[in-house]
Amino acid sequence: MKKIFFILYSLFFFLSPSWSRTLTLEECHNLALQATQSQSGDELKAAAEANRKAALAAMFPRLSANAAYTYSTMNMTLLPSEMNLGAGTAYVSNDGSSQFFWDEGSAVGQLVQETKNLPLVSGQVQQLADASGQMIADAYKQLYDRLDLDAHHLFVAQVGLTQPIYVGGRLRELYKISQLAEQTVALEVDKKQADLIVAVDEAYWRVVSVRHKKELADNYYDLLVKLEGDVEILVQSGLATQSDLLKVKQKRGEAELKRLQATNGLQLSKMALCQLCGLPLDESIELDEVALDEPVLHDTVSDYRATVNNRAELQMLENATKIAESNARIASAGLQPNIVATANYVYSNLSADNGLSSDWRGKGFVTAGVVVNIPIAHADDIYRLRAAKHAARAAQLKVDETRELLELQVTQANQHVLEAQQKVAMCQLAVKNAEEVVRLAQESFKAGMIPVSDLMQAQTSWLAASTDLIDAQIEAHVTESYFQRYTGVGSGAVK
Repeated sequence: MKKIFFILYSLFFFLSPSWSRTLTLEECHNLALQATQSQSGDELKAAAEANRKAALAAMFPRLSANAAYTYSTMNMTLLPSEMNLGAGTAYVSNDGSSQFFWDEGSAVGQLVQETKNLPLVSGQVQQLADASGQMIADAYKQLYDRLDLDAHHLFVAQVGLTQPIYVGGRLRELYKISQLAEQTVALEVDKKQADLIVAVDEAYWRVVSVRHKKELADNYYDLLVKLEGDVEILVQSGLATQSDLLKVKQKRGEAELKRLQATNGLQLSKMALCQLCGLPLDESIELDEVALDEPVLHDTVSDYRATVNNRAELQMLENATKIAESNARIASAGLQPNIVATANYVYSNLSADNGLSSDWRGKGFVTAGVVVNIPIAHADDIYRLRAAKHAARAAQLKVDETRELLELQVTQANQHVLEAQQKVAMCQLAVKNAEEVVRLAQESFKAGMIPVSDLMQAQTSWLAASTDLIDAQIEAHVTESYFQRYTGVGSGAVK
């Protein structure tokens, strides 16, 4: 029994029709917004925020460290290997030995020359000259060795602090530009969301329209099926001709085709709505729409100019104008003095704090100063400034032109809503008249007062009037959605 129950339960589960998901218009909005919340938009916002913080950080001191190492095959010596010291010339050989040769014109050289004829004195003078010369050579070699810097390996390290004091307002304008860019990114995201809401509204009401038209086609088909049965009875009774029956069958075939087209159209419309809402295309959905014959009303907008000023499109253009003005001020900064303060700590193995030395025990030193740059003749900056001013004026003209177009757009949207509402009222009256005509035609047909063609014409007129009413009601909802999009009223508004 358990196995039989399990089998029956499984068959019921798999053979039962799938459950449909009922969605309201607001739920469709939320699903569409969630489906389109891509990481790219968040990354753009994060990038704009980081650029703003970077522009702010540029106003504060910048600390940096640098290091350099250089190897050279050439040694650095401050004294030559051969130098004339006035009384003689000192030599330092590559092998490290040193010599000194007295000049003949020096006192020692003259003394050596004068004592050459005195053997006893000459030897002593020569020894004294050689000894004193060697002492001078040794002293020169010691000095030569001390001034040999051994600069094959040179290392320099520096830690510096730079603080801009005045750069013509360039940093302040760059920070303003980064703020405006961040606002523009947020406005662009809001604009895309508002456009998406309008697209969802159109898809939602398209599904509603096709569903009502399908119901209308079903009702029209049922009327023709019933009429076909009635005509068949009349043909058998001799009260109608076979031609009348063929006309009814032809109309029924046309109605059946319309039913099929409406069914396919409903399926495609639901798939389009599912695609916008991020649902699987084969998701079974039903719409919980409001009654189509309910009046569509929006809040009265007394000042279209104030409404237009809140539009994201206009705010983005105004931000672009402000950015262009900031670029003009940045261009003018190139014609103004720049003042920057610097402070550095420098260390090198080649030190000069106590004589030149390549000893690693040298001391580092601190430098501090102010750098002032005053532009005098910068023709390129002058032309850049002129170009930036022209660009700023062009951006402002674009804002004024767009404001006028948006005001016209809001006015047209309001007129379309009023026209759609009037069209709904006229179509409702036409449907009532068509229903009354069909009722009278049916009574007249039953009484044999009119042919079947007149009854079918009345039914066809009723179908056309009902279809026009559905189109008018859907148009009223869609035009209201566009009005909300353009004026900032309701769910389809631009923030």
